[in-house]
Amino acid sequence: MLKELDVKICQLLQDDARRSLSDIAETIGSSVPTVSEHVRRLEEAGAIRGYHAVLDPRAVDLDVAAFIFVDIESSASFDSFRRNCRARKDILECHAITGTASHVLKVRVPTTAALEALLSVIQQWKGVTRTHTSVVLSTHKETLSIPMVP
Repeated sequence: MLKELDVKICQLLQDDARRSLSDIAETIGSSVPTVSEHVRRLEEAGAIRGYHAVLDPRAVDLDVAAFIFVDIESSASFDSFRRNCRARKDILECHAITGTASHVLKVRVPTTAALEALLSVIQQWKGVTRTHTSVVLSTHKETLSIPMVP
């Protein structure tokens, strides 16, 4: 359970991870050493997993986004499937889901030809029985921020 001060710090860092500790301290009405200690504890606890630049995919030639729903024949193949997903930089997210598939992947690739090649690779992985792909036409909201509740 996060303390109210932790929630405020997390909200500010999600908005701008380059924000200085002194600016955070001033904004929330605390001292720099207190904020520094809270940030250190949040990092050690794994609540803050890292600090990243958010890039525009089109600016770095990753024009095609897609969601790939994957059916896997048996849970015995889940571990190797997930390892394969983690090893691919073009697979941004891998989620175990309920419904008509066992997993859904969010991918970004430069072209539809690259998407076709990625699908070919995934379909050859052990246990994969079927894929269903939805190509993203436009994105109206995409965020890495999670809602913070004190």
